[in-house]
Amino acid sequence: MTTALTEHAHPLVALGDPRTAALSHLLDLALRLATEHDLDRILHIVTNSVCDAVDCERASLFVIDEARSELYTRVVTELEINEIRQGLEQGITGWVARHQQVVHVPQPYADERWDSSVDRRTGFVTRNILCAPVISNIDERLVGVLQLLNKADAGFGHFDEQLIRAFAAHAATALERRRLQEEARHAHELEHAMEMGRRIQRGFLPDTLPNIAGYEVATWWQPAEFVSGDYYDWLPLADGRVGFVIGDVSGHGLGASLIMASLRAMLHVLTKTLADPDRIVELLAESIAPDLKESQFISFLCVALDPASHQVHFANAGHAPALHLDTATASFRRLDATRLPLGFPKVLSGQTRPQLMLGPGDLLVLGTDGCIEVRDASGTMFGNERLQQLVLAHRNESANEIVAAVRDAVQQFHGRPLPPDDSTLLIVKRRE
Repeated sequence: MTTALTEHAHPLVALGDPRTAALSHLLDLALRLATEHDLDRILHIVTNSVCDAVDCERASLFVIDEARSELYTRVVTELEINEIRQGLEQGITGWVARHQQVVHVPQPYADERWDSSVDRRTGFVTRNILCAPVISNIDERLVGVLQLLNKADAGFGHFDEQLIRAFAAHAATALERRRLQEEARHAHELEHAMEMGRRIQRGFLPDTLPNIAGYEVATWWQPAEFVSGDYYDWLPLADGRVGFVIGDVSGHGLGASLIMASLRAMLHVLTKTLADPDRIVELLAESIAPDLKESQFISFLCVALDPASHQVHFANAGHAPALHLDTATASFRRLDATRLPLGFPKVLSGQTRPQLMLGPGDLLVLGTDGCIEVRDASGTMFGNERLQQLVLAHRNESANEIVAAVRDAVQQFHGRPLPPDDSTLLIVKRRE
C-alpha cells in the first residue's frame, strides 16, 4: 500500500463547548471523507480533524505495510523527516497494532514500550500519547494506527479515547473504500490488458482459411482464459502442398500463450524452405527446447496435404485427438504418434513417413484435449468416443456445420461460460 505520513500542528481550539466542537469535527470528517478518493487528502483530513477535535499538538496516521510487517508514514511538515517506519514489534504504535487496543500513555519516557528515536532525531518532546488501531470494517484486518501527541492541560481523558475510536473507524472506512476502488481499477486495467493480449494472440492465428479445390476447412478456437496455449495454423509448404498444424502447450494462460507465439514464429520460418512434416517437427523440437522450462512440453501435429493426389503425410509429436474418418467404411483411424511431445527426448516410433489417402467425403479431425477431457457436473468426461460418434452423425454436413455441432455439444456438456481448458478443433473435409 502506498501512502504519505500526515502530521498536523493544530490551530486555535474552537470556541464554545469542547465536546460539542469535537462532535462537530467528527461530523464534518464523515461528510468530507464520504466523497474523497485521494489517499493524501484522506490522511490530511483525518489528522487535521482529529487534532482539532481532541486539542492536541500532533496527529499521525500510520499505515501498515503488510509485505514488510511495518507501520509507516511520511512527514510533510517541519520535522524534516522524509519517512517514519517502525516494525510491528517497535514502539507504542507497534504495540497497538499487535494488540489492536486503544492505549493511553501519560508519561512516554517512563514506558518501556516507547521508542524515543523520533524525538531524538527531531528535538520534538512527546509529553503524552493516545493511540488507536485502525481496523477494517470489512474483514477486521488492521489497516493502520492513529496516534495523537501532547494533549494540552490535564492530558487525554475518557472522552478523547471515545473520540479517537470514532475517528479511527471513519479513517478505516475511507482507507478501505479507497483500497477497493484501487483494486477495482487495477482489475479493470488487467482485464483490458488481457483482452489486448487475446486480440494480439488471435492475430497469430490465420485470418482466413485456405481455399483448396475440392476441400472444406473449418476451425473452432476457445481459450480457457483470455489467452491460450492452443495453436492451429495452415501454411503453404515449399513443395506446393498445404500444411496444417495443431499444437497444445502444457498448461494454459499467459505463460502457455507466450510459448505458443514462439513456436508459431519458428514454424513460419521453417516452412519457407521445408516441406517434410517429420523434418519440420524435428527442427521445431530442437529450436523450442530452450524455451521450455519446469517440465513444460508441447504436443504437436504437422500434416501435409496434396490436394491433387489426396495423399496426406504427417508427423505427430504426441498429439491427440487426431483422426481420419473413412466415410466409405464409417470407421476412424488415429494419426498415431511418431515421436514424443516437444520437450521430451526424441524416441523413434518405427513409422517411416506415415501417410493416408483421403477419399470422397473423408475427414481429418484434429483437436486439442480440451475438446474431449471436459467433464459434466457428475464428473463424466466427454471423451474420444463421444467425439467420434458426433462427427460420424454429422459427416454428411459441411465442415463448418460439423465444427459447430462439436463446439455446441462440448459447451453444453461442461455447462460453463468458459471451458476448464483451452479447446481447439480443426476439420478438413474432402468434398464428395
